[in-house]
Amino acid sequence: MNFVNTYDELMEVRATQPERITELLASRRRRPFVGEDGKLMLVAADHPARGALAVGANPTAMADRFDLLDRMRAALANPGVDGVLATSEILEDLLLLGALEDKVVVASMNRGGLAGSSFELDDRLTGADVRDVVDSRWDSLKMLTRIDLADEGTVKTLELCARVVNECNREKVIAMVEPFMSSRVATEGGSKVTNDLSLEAVQKSIAIASGLAGSSAYTWLKLPAIPNMAEVMRATTLPALLLGGDPVGEDPEVTRERWSQALAIPQVRGLVVGRTLLYPHDDDVQAAVAHAVALIGR
Repeated sequence: MNFVNTYDELMEVRATQPERITELLASRRRRPFVGEDGKLMLVAADHPARGALAVGANPTAMADRFDLLDRMRAALANPGVDGVLATSEILEDLLLLGALEDKVVVASMNRGGLAGSSFELDDRLTGADVRDVVDSRWDSLKMLTRIDLADEGTVKTLELCARVVNECNREKVIAMVEPFMSSRVATEGGSKVTNDLSLEAVQKSIAIASGLAGSSAYTWLKLPAIPNMAEVMRATTLPALLLGGDPVGEDPEVTRERWSQALAIPQVRGLVVGRTLLYPHDDDVQAAVAHAVALIGR
């Protein structure tokens, strides 16, 4: 394969040989979406494209693209990690670096609701669409689906996601839907969007997301790991992956225990985790990834 070995070479290829990306997309070794054990372990890094660069108290933790790529390559090097969820420019960097061979690739769709903006809940399509996923030979398309019952714009997000899920079904592409009941809350400087992680709210978001489009045959859910996940998952028969969130503010052992308990539920098929693994408390990415892989039983 015609991969690059250094970041200097990667930048040179981007400037002078963009056709290398198309060539590598056509020749990339692919694998089934779910392996023989029926589980899936993905690393997520689509936050930067929504302007969400913070991890804990560090507002620019994810701003250094080379550091982020180092962390992602370290995670993907663990054979228990099945693949990655990211925006196209990150996926293409990893492709050029040879990090996506035999990996599941999930493209991120709607990054228009920029963090902290007045239009944050306007989760319109600004990333990959279904045609991009098919043409690039990726495996899945992830869509953020935030639902604010007080915001009339929410119906546009729901309409978009329903249309995309329908297109995914036609192309036999996995539609990964990440639903939240969300709202704006007043702050000293104005307002911010928060997600309601109560049992009732998560179940309601699941019910709404599950009913999008004309078929749910290729729909997977991406859900927060909250207490009482056994009760949460009674809201659906669809397969689900647990997300991680910001590693700051909660004991990592508490997070791991919650994941462990939830992974015993039949619908919960694995993890799709970003900052918790890429920017752990002790900054040891390989150890954090190894812990998560072990929870899946690998």
